Amino acid sequence: MTGHLSAPAQRTQAAWRTLLRDQPIIPLTGLLILLVVVIDLADPGIVRPEWAGVMLRAAVPLAILAGCQTLTMLTGGIDLSVAAVGSMAGFVTATLINSPGGVIQGIIVVLVVAALAGLINGIGIGVFRVHPLIMTLGMSFVVLGLSNVWQLQSLQTGAGVPASLRWLGSNTFADIVPYSLIVFIPVTILILLGLRRTGFGRLLYAIGDNPVAVRLSGARSWQVLIVLYVISALLAAIAGLLISGLSNTASVSLVDTSLLPAVAASVIGGTSILGGRGGFGGTIVGALILTVLTALLTVLGLPEPTRQVLFGSIIVLVAAAYTRITGET
Repeated sequence: MTGHLSAPAQRTQAAWRTLLRDQPIIPLTGLLILLVVVIDLADPGIVRPEWAGVMLRAAVPLAILAGCQTLTMLTGGIDLSVAAVGSMAGFVTATLINSPGGVIQGIIVVLVVAALAGLINGIGIGVFRVHPLIMTLGMSFVVLGLSNVWQLQSLQTGAGVPASLRWLGSNTFADIVPYSLIVFIPVTILILLGLRRTGFGRLLYAIGDNPVAVRLSGARSWQVLIVLYVISALLAAIAGLLISGLSNTASVSLVDTSLLPAVAASVIGGTSILGGRGGFGGTIVGALILTVLTALLTVLGLPEPTRQVLFGSIIVLVAAAYTRITGET
């Protein structure tokens, strides 16, 4: 209880809350550095430029997928359909590799399908007031079902990932700089500028902070939500393509294991699940933290079930600590 703390202690606690609430990147960067030091102590010499490139390459698609959650959480929502949309994008593109239009046609098709899924999500949430959790969860099953239908129609249980996607998702320049940054940097710039410099970005924060005031001001929040979920679905498709190239795998469930880490990266990065506060910068650092944490658990040589238990437990503890310190309820 703060009432039992001395005045200096109360000021210190308030300062920490303000720092985590308004500048989460600073303490998160410190946590990331701490994890890097620990992993180097666990396996001396592992931390090299090449290792950093591997971590960055793995974190890029996770950060984009987490960006979907950051944008939707700003409005007090969430998008649980991103895993199904991302998996669909990687799988369908691979099945269309031998079509007349090749990879380009496949990418165009999956982006159109993703935009349609996002449009339906946005209409359900913005117009018909369906809760985002229910709407996007239902859409994930719809997309998964359609992907399975496409799989049966094409008589394929899998497909070869296009060479261009493998190059983009898994190759690096000088064994350090991943080529996926070609996609990630423009996406990051668009999201950051969109949130900070546009009326659309300000409306996302406003809807999450005080939806009643937004409605009374005359703003059409349903239109904002429709555009938001279309953007989220397109980002999910892009992330799915990168994950497919990174893993050299195309399946209808490829991105499923990345869904909860994407949500966790957003929350750890300082985005409030209640809406109205957060940003993509912290989400990027959150994705890096989870990527390095995964590498640390692997270096420790723990069995896969144990790694999963520890990974989930650490995510819960970090998120709970953040919520406690910042005073969210």
